[in-house]
Amino acid sequence: MASPTTPTTTRVPTSGSVDEDAIPGEDTSEVTKLFAERLQAWKHAVTYLEDYITATEKTQHAHGKEYERVLKTVKDPLREGHHFDQALGGIAGMFENIRANTQGISNQHFETAKQLKASILPIFERLHTEIKNKTKELTKGAGKGSKAVDKARASTQKHIELLGQHTAVFDSSGGRITAADDPYVLQRGILHRLNKQVQEENNNRQDLISVQNSFAQFEAHVIQTIQHGMGQFMQVVNTQAEQTKIMYGEMVGTAQRVPLDFEWNAFVERNNNILIDPSSPARTVSNIQFPNQNHRATQPLIAGALERKGKIMRSYDTNYYVVTPSKFLHEFKTDDDFAKDPTPELSLYLPDCVVGAVSGQKFNVKGKDVSKGKLGNSFSMSHELAFKAHTPQAATQWWEIIRQAAGKVSTEVPDASAPTSPVTGNTSPGGSLNGTSKQPAPLQTEGLEKKEGVASPATAGTSGPTPISAAPASGVAPASGVAGEPGKY
Repeated sequence: MASPTTPTTTRVPTSGSVDEDAIPGEDTSEVTKLFAERLQAWKHAVTYLEDYITATEKTQHAHGKEYERVLKTVKDPLREGHHFDQALGGIAGMFENIRANTQGISNQHFETAKQLKASILPIFERLHTEIKNKTKELTKGAGKGSKAVDKARASTQKHIELLGQHTAVFDSSGGRITAADDPYVLQRGILHRLNKQVQEENNNRQDLISVQNSFAQFEAHVIQTIQHGMGQFMQVVNTQAEQTKIMYGEMVGTAQRVPLDFEWNAFVERNNNILIDPSSPARTVSNIQFPNQNHRATQPLIAGALERKGKIMRSYDTNYYVVTPSKFLHEFKTDDDFAKDPTPELSLYLPDCVVGAVSGQKFNVKGKDVSKGKLGNSFSMSHELAFKAHTPQAATQWWEIIRQAAGKVSTEVPDASAPTSPVTGNTSPGGSLNGTSKQPAPLQTEGLEKKEGVASPATAGTSGPTPISAAPASGVAPASGVAGEPGKY
């Protein structure tokens, strides 16, 4: 019989006010192994009872044969029997009674052996089979849940390590990284996988709680079956002899005095540091901490909703946009990190882009979509993207942050309608990047470049351009125009 093992790890109940590790240190299969070991103990206990009934049955069969030998001692008529009266009540009748009763005792032992093998032993054999089936159910149910948790945790750990690598690259290379390796994107990928992991952990936790609760009922059933089998055993062997009745009665009485929940309560008390507390709260992503979670490369300079004009329908679509310290302008369908993997629909590397002037709620950015990586970037064409914010103030703030990161700044105004003389040049007020003439807004100043800064729309029309300092290298986002929500609209 396997010796019991002493648990060496301790499970600390979760708390809603304590930050938790993304990858907990406990073994996900610890509870399953404990229950499997407990089922093994119950199976061995039932095996002991099966062996006891089998040995008793063989002993009863052997006793039947031994009483047949005893019967032979009185089978022949008494010698000089003619000296005794053959009527009942005399000495001859006494020996006839001895022979009949001895034959009855022998037959009774054979009958007892037959009943033990046919009626009592199957009770414990069926219980043995139930315990084995319970072990298979535990392995296929909770065991698979533990494997799913381990797989989800491995995926989360892999992306956390990936974030650590690229945040280190961000710090060492001055922020020049690819869009796919942007720490902001990687962090959102971690949150997506972490959400899946937490779901698997909570599902496995709920499965283990169900198993834990079902074990109490199963153990009560095991003890009831043992009590029932032992009761039937007592009725069979109690006819053998009154002297053995007390011993068997005491044996069975001891088994019947065991409360149904006695073993279970003692088991819970001994292992309360390993078993799950059903009243403890489930894990939440908001309480989990992981390395580089608050790294400056993961914090957006500005984030919020903008409208972008479509290429075909020419209507505005609202999406979620982010400017990261890595100088990328990412487009997402939504700001939800959990519904699906937050992969950018569009990524512009702003140092390779040209930003036009802001006009009211609108501004344009011209550049290549680099969200498909190096190969996609090689074949992609530059596009001029027209954006519209909800308010002019919001547009100014977005434009200012994009201007500080952009490679070039032009005075091209979106949807300009005032005619002016065309002027060629890359950064002239009327020139475009491809040499075609544009119509700038009447109030926009000329000669704006990234190093000198660009006057905001609020100062347009004054006597000269007002220099605006570049964004700090640390990537700190400017204050938002919306009270209480920096950088979001």
